[in-house]
Amino acid sequence: MLSFAATILLDGISYGMVLFIISVGLTITMGLMRVANLAHGSFAMIGGYIAGYMTQRGYDFYFALLIAALIPGILGAFAEVTVIRPLYRKGELSQVLLTIGVVFVVTAAVTEIFGAFPYPVKFPDYMTRPIDIWFRTYPGYRLFLIAIGSVIALVLWYIIDHSLYGARLRAAVDNSRMAQAVGMNVNVLFTGTFVVGCALAGLGGAVGAGILSPEPSYALKYVVLFLIIVIVGGEGSFKGSFVAAMALGIIDTVGKYFFTEVAAYLLYAAVFVLLLWRPQGLLPPKSVA
Repeated sequence: MLSFAATILLDGISYGMVLFIISVGLTITMGLMRVANLAHGSFAMIGGYIAGYMTQRGYDFYFALLIAALIPGILGAFAEVTVIRPLYRKGELSQVLLTIGVVFVVTAAVTEIFGAFPYPVKFPDYMTRPIDIWFRTYPGYRLFLIAIGSVIALVLWYIIDHSLYGARLRAAVDNSRMAQAVGMNVNVLFTGTFVVGCALAGLGGAVGAGILSPEPSYALKYVVLFLIIVIVGGEGSFKGSFVAAMALGIIDTVGKYFFTEVAAYLLYAAVFVLLLWRPQGLLPPKSVA
């Protein structure tokens, strides 16, 4: 019984890590930069398709992950400079309408290039084999997700909360005119941050392809899930995003194990309860707490 419970917990944590890696980029762009970027899932989809295309043609898995993060980052820079930046002060409605339009454009492009079917990523053999973890064997792929998600969480925690870059970003968001007055290049800062968010989405789409398979409907299918992580965690809260991803990943996994027929509704019921309990999110930023 203990082994079964531990398996469910590990499954939930590994799923939560995928949600965190993808949605933390949305936490950065939507929560810190105040950009309602509903096209975020498109960058994750692009990363998944790139990794699938490269690994199926024999490229090294980790090189494919690098390219799967790099290309969405480059596309994110182009999108930020050309279409996102003019909308920073236009309000959320303009941002939502534009980014939804980007979703449809990217979906059509992906369908034209890769076809209308899922495009699986080929993982290394050692990830497809079970690994002995003392009390049982467990899929290597799931352990890999937990490991890479933990590393990314630690790195981002340090950068956002304890580095000069994080301090500058928060200052630029709070008062961009004052930040410019003291010598900060706010445009470069925002573009770089947007690039990081898109690159993380691409990386998450690639490493998480074993759970959230790349398909043309990916961006629209999962955008609500990514938004839920940001909102339940607390808009703009990196730590909240991590806690929300872990909690909802475990809740969703438990539902699929024990309540198969209503599992699709259990997650949203949990979100409803959590937001009634903590309307500002589980760990909101101090400024809104």
